[in-house]
Amino acid sequence: MNDIKIKNYIKLTPMMNQYSELKKEYPNILLFYRVGDFYEMFYNDAIKASKILNIVLTKKYTTKNICIPMAGIPVHSIENYLLKLINAGESIAICEQTDKTRLFKNKILERKIVRIITPGTVSDDYLLKNSQDNLLASICFDEKLGFGYATLNMSSGNVQVIENKNYDIIAGELYKTNPVELLCTNNFNHTKLIEKIKCIKFRPLDTFNYEVSYHNLCKQFGIDTLKNIGIINYVMAIKAAGCILQYIKETQRIFLPHINTIILSNYNNEIIMDNNTRKNLEIIKNIYGNKQHTLFYIINHTKTSMGSRLLQRWLNTPILDINIIYSRQNSITVLIDHYIDLQNYLSKIGDIERIIARLSLQTAKPQDFVILKKLFVILPNIHKKLKQIPYCDIKKKILEIGLFTKLNSLLNNSISNNPANSIKYGNVIAQGYSIKLDKLRKQTLDSAEYLNYVEKKERKKLDIEKLKIGYNTICGYYIQIPKNKIIKLPQQYILIQTLKHFNRYNLLSLTMHQKNILSIKEQSLQLEKQLYNQLFQYIQPFLKKLQKLSLYLSELDVLSNLAERSITLNYNKPIISKKKGIFLTKSRHPVVEHILKTPFIPNDICLNSEKYMLMITGPNMGGKSTYMRQVALIIIMTYIGSYVPAKQAIIGPIDRIFTRIGSYDNISLGLSTFMIEMMETSNILLNATTNSLVLMDEIGRGTSTYDGLAIAWACAENIAVKNKSMTLFATNYIELTNLSKNYACIINIYFDAIKFNNSIIFLYTVKKGIISNNYGLFVASLAGIPQTVINNAKRKIQCLKKENNNK
Repeated sequence: MNDIKIKNYIKLTPMMNQYSELKKEYPNILLFYRVGDFYEMFYNDAIKASKILNIVLTKKYTTKNICIPMAGIPVHSIENYLLKLINAGESIAICEQTDKTRLFKNKILERKIVRIITPGTVSDDYLLKNSQDNLLASICFDEKLGFGYATLNMSSGNVQVIENKNYDIIAGELYKTNPVELLCTNNFNHTKLIEKIKCIKFRPLDTFNYEVSYHNLCKQFGIDTLKNIGIINYVMAIKAAGCILQYIKETQRIFLPHINTIILSNYNNEIIMDNNTRKNLEIIKNIYGNKQHTLFYIINHTKTSMGSRLLQRWLNTPILDINIIYSRQNSITVLIDHYIDLQNYLSKIGDIERIIARLSLQTAKPQDFVILKKLFVILPNIHKKLKQIPYCDIKKKILEIGLFTKLNSLLNNSISNNPANSIKYGNVIAQGYSIKLDKLRKQTLDSAEYLNYVEKKERKKLDIEKLKIGYNTICGYYIQIPKNKIIKLPQQYILIQTLKHFNRYNLLSLTMHQKNILSIKEQSLQLEKQLYNQLFQYIQPFLKKLQKLSLYLSELDVLSNLAERSITLNYNKPIISKKKGIFLTKSRHPVVEHILKTPFIPNDICLNSEKYMLMITGPNMGGKSTYMRQVALIIIMTYIGSYVPAKQAIIGPIDRIFTRIGSYDNISLGLSTFMIEMMETSNILLNATTNSLVLMDEIGRGTSTYDGLAIAWACAENIAVKNKSMTLFATNYIELTNLSKNYACIINIYFDAIKFNNSIIFLYTVKKGIISNNYGLFVASLAGIPQTVINNAKRKIQCLKKENNNK
């Protein structure tokens, strides 16, 4: 609105004055201002929207002939345009006309903002990705207390908070949650942390006020003190969560009862992975940013969208609660013999989780109620099947939640089986639900019969077969007669419209009937809207229970899916041990084995409290990196309760997973490949514990040979002596294998290869010891390096060896 303030000397029309007043309420988001069948935008809104939506930017002139930028979109196609704007990170205020007609000719139509749509608060299916959580987040920082970070999943109603002083842990949370909209303080200066978030809203400091936030949280969750939910001592987390609730209050303008859960994320109850680790392991997204050839891509055969989203949450947050892991393992074991029938039922269930959000927001469409009705038809079949299987926790949860008999009856009685797409068209409320509505509908049918009678009578009277009665919003009801059939018409026929091939006429009797039928239709539609809106109030007491049902069905979907995967992919149940260590027999990489056209060669690993570091040598492309990653992925699968790709797996306590694999320049921040490598290595050396898994690949290669070797040596030595982490240390510095002579915790292993017919064959099998040959020049030759260069390199190697021997 800055452009409006600058041009305050312009005398605006009454409509533009109204627009300006409405725009002041939300100066930083796009305003869709309803004018007839269009939503219009003006000034900077029009300029921005025209670029994003690729629509025409036109002009509107004021009383002094000064032009204002203007752009508009048709009301009937708003969904397509909203989707583009939301994907671009924009927010939209919808302004509607609230009165039907002008009482006075010179009085402008009343308008008001009826809905605010932001990327993090959307609930409509067409604005959401089925298999991905859509999160609104909030972050704040204090030099003494550290970071507060909160997320809201509008679909599930879950609020999750974390408070931590560790920058890398918060960075990992941001990467894991990947919010579509982020709220932060105006003075937030950790710009690198949030640089990749598309939609950032800077909020005044008072929206992060502790007392206000505390009060809002208590009010939202219906409690007197935050002691009851375990976050009272987390000041920054409370501020972040409070900011989200304040933002929801401003944008949604309605109390949302489905937001009823708040969870404190604690690095003591989950395996911590920073953003670098998540990228390197390609758990949910690959290095290109999509889901193909990721762990999620391989093990996700869920049958519902909400199950798919829950599986992602599990993979993003491997838990340390052994009881939950055992419960999931037990359920998978039980479901192995029963998943086929259950998956068949689950495949017929809609996205209940998101429908519940729309019910809470009172924006649910008729089709959402139909999906709920179908759920209550399928639910008894799921109950029947679950009663046939042995005991497991998921069976207990779903059977105890019940069949929702009362709600099922309400929906069957109130909602038609084939309703219109929107309540604005009517024909949504079922016949028999309202006696008054049924009477109005009968009158409408009687009117239709009357029109049919008049049409037949006039057709016969005038002997014009193609005479017909029609209706539009311009003419109202009319009689249409072909021009080539026009005869001398009765005097009561009044010409109202001339078309190319037809003339349209009015009759006094039609005019009288029109007033009557339109009045009945309007009464019918208004009553139907009233009844429809009442349903939201009737359903509200069921929302919390429905939320539980959607969560339990999601869990059943994920567990049935993991049961199917364990059979199809030959996975086995891992054992969780209290002793430090990782013991895998014939382990496989869950992703790579599906990409290879040849059989995957499995390998073993044995780490414990005495032998906890593997020094891995071998040729490039020989399998080192795959081996390291498969160990980490198997641990993640174990700690979500899944079966794993190994003949046998015994996994001890794991608190964090670190990776130092691959590098890249970050020129925008002035960071070289080597600097990034050292920063990541520093993070490991400072934070890895004895129960951490550390994957380190080719440390020191970003600098000179002697510097690189010295750094790699010192890092390995530090981990062996100080951190004592379970470590897979891959290197091309053969000299590092000498560390095993000084430290009993280090075991040397290698991946071998052989030369055959002027080619190289990688064996991909782990062997104890040290690689005897270096295949670097041979691989260079296969890659096409000219033979003269290869020969020159060989001579140089001999010279360097002689120099080294003479020293």
